[in-house]
Amino acid sequence: MPLPPRSKQRPAAGKRRVAKAPPAQLRLVLFNKPFDVLTQFSDGEGRATLKDFIDIAGIYPAGRLDRDSEGLLLLTNDGQLQARIADPKHKLAKTYWVQVEGVPDEAQLQRLRSGVELNDGMTLPAEARLLDEPDLWPRDPPVRFRKSVPTHWLELVIKEGRNRQVRRMTAAVGLPTLRLVRVRIGDWSLEGLGQGEWREVAATL
Repeated sequence: MPLPPRSKQRPAAGKRRVAKAPPAQLRLVLFNKPFDVLTQFSDGEGRATLKDFIDIAGIYPAGRLDRDSEGLLLLTNDGQLQARIADPKHKLAKTYWVQVEGVPDEAQLQRLRSGVELNDGMTLPAEARLLDEPDLWPRDPPVRFRKSVPTHWLELVIKEGRNRQVRRMTAAVGLPTLRLVRVRIGDWSLEGLGQGEWREVAATL
């Protein structure tokens, strides 16, 4: 037996339908975070934060970049995009330029490429190669060097986001990190951004 047609319900007298607010404009900001800046917009201890550089309401960091690290940080007002960038399950590649203490040899590079045993488990394989000294802005304060110990630069590409992972990986293979700069996240690059500068780009999921 066919069901009877549904009656169309009308709003009760005196009640108005409230139109939904239009969705907020999807925003994505690329920021070149300086050394010693916290990846947050406020701090009760008077330390430098994102608020000292970026004056856009409603955006939040997608992932973290340690206070003592520099380089590319992404900020957005969209939860889906934030998850895509920050959640390790998406395995978004992140590229770092790392100044290490010592002279890396092929065996150390191969350990990084194969995965390194850390106290929270084995890392995924990384891309690792020697890098000519990059043309970067001077760090403030400068890195403290020891005249008797040489330093070299590496490029590391990882697809995880463990706490201080790159520093722990290089230390585990005998190459302590002196300076760490993130230059790329997925298709987004630091190119064209000076220290402390930001720009807004088209955001796509």
